[in-house]
Amino acid sequence: MFKHLNKDFPASIVVFFVAIPLCLGIALASGAPLFSGLIAGIIGGIVVGAISGSSLGVSGPAAGLAAIVLAAITNLGYENLLLAVVIGGAIQIGFGLLKAGIIGYYFPNSVIKGMLTGIGIIIILKQIPHFFGYDDDPQGDWAFFQVDGENTFSEIFNMVNGISPGATIIAVIAMIILVLWETVLSKKGKFFKLVQGPLVAVAAGIIFYLLTQGDDTLGISKEHLVNVPVPDSFDSFIGQFTLPSFEMIGTLQIWITGFTIALVASLETLLCVEATDKLDPHKRTTPTNRELFAQGTGNMLSGMIGGLPITQVIVRSSANIQSGGQTKMAAILHGFLLLISIIIIPNILNYIPLSVLAAILFLVGYKLAKPALFREMYLKGWKQFIPFIVTIVGIVFGDLLIGIGLGLAVGIVVILIKSYQNSYFLHIENETAENKTVKMTLAEEVTFINKGAIIKELNKLKENSNLIMDVRKSRYLDNDIIEILDDFRVKAAEKNIDIKIISERGTVENPDSYQEFFAQKKIS
Repeated sequence: MFKHLNKDFPASIVVFFVAIPLCLGIALASGAPLFSGLIAGIIGGIVVGAISGSSLGVSGPAAGLAAIVLAAITNLGYENLLLAVVIGGAIQIGFGLLKAGIIGYYFPNSVIKGMLTGIGIIIILKQIPHFFGYDDDPQGDWAFFQVDGENTFSEIFNMVNGISPGATIIAVIAMIILVLWETVLSKKGKFFKLVQGPLVAVAAGIIFYLLTQGDDTLGISKEHLVNVPVPDSFDSFIGQFTLPSFEMIGTLQIWITGFTIALVASLETLLCVEATDKLDPHKRTTPTNRELFAQGTGNMLSGMIGGLPITQVIVRSSANIQSGGQTKMAAILHGFLLLISIIIIPNILNYIPLSVLAAILFLVGYKLAKPALFREMYLKGWKQFIPFIVTIVGIVFGDLLIGIGLGLAVGIVVILIKSYQNSYFLHIENETAENKTVKMTLAEEVTFINKGAIIKELNKLKENSNLIMDVRKSRYLDNDIIEILDDFRVKAAEKNIDIKIISERGTVENPDSYQEFFAQKKIS
């Protein structure tokens, strides 16, 4: 874990700066105390990072759970939500022990790539108003339709009349620093590799804010700065932690909420794990059951001390990867940086302009949604491109789970279409005016999905024709298919169609029962 500290520590600083506004924003969007988001970020970094087997994944509060948390706080109260988070964590541990982590591997690559690209586009769209110092909505307001009645695009259009010159200028300066640092300066020496561009950009942002304070033109207003809670004393710091209420532990609604949190958090985590593993330059594989156990442990602890539910988060994970993180130490260090910062330097953090953080996130979003990826997916054919695009559209205009669900549904439809097309191979052997011989070669596995295609071709056979059915490659025929053939046997006799079946054990003409024939051949 300490072998690559020279790369993990700079990466942890980048993830820390990305995590601060996200933790606060997601807490605000969830209707929870701001401190609860920071608790979740700290636990996600230190506890989950230490237990997890993921080398590059970073965990914390997730926007995908904001709606669930908001509804739970409204209906149950905050302390009862914390109890549901504890229960959800215990259920996740159960998922891990039951080895449910394999579920994540059943999602097509086109959907996973669509998820990454969709999140990248959302990051860019959501940061545009912050970049220009216009939008004071929470960073965690990731939904297309926002809590203030606006939507993603209307916020961008409204921005034209409310651009803050100071926020825009420092955002542009930060962007220039980031691009130059990555493309030019990082190749000039060890210093530029150790000191990361985002840290320099943030430092420039703080200096700019302090120098322009009180300036009517260039000054940056408080709502466009990071807003970390600042305790007055040790007692007030401890007072920010909230304990769950166990009085309603027998209430059905609490358990339903806990199970919902466990299910959604586990699904988001497993998808992020697969996406993170794909981004990993070393292509390491995360043990998914251990990840569920780690997430469950983190959620139980987070709920016990007043934190939001936790998942692995692709925004922070991708920022970690793109910043050169090598091991789980980057995630753990980012958690300690969060903890230290809220204890020692909360006032300094509150000098960071959101427009500078928007510039950092712009590059993260661009790397996830590069234009070249669209061309790559298009060249792979419609079977890859359509689920990819549908996933993106669903995420941008809905949310993460809607996009993934739509992409998966389209992927299943594509499978059904290809299965329908590939259930058999039809070949006309020879054809004369009096006689036509048709050869049908069945696939290795033929199921009820293929019924329509086979019935359609059997019904096309004309009177006095010959059907040769080759089942030598078939290892499994669904009972539905065998019943179709048995039913067709009657029609074939009426139309004087001669049927010959070729199997590995020989050839049979017009069998009396297809059920018995295939049972003997041990195909179905």
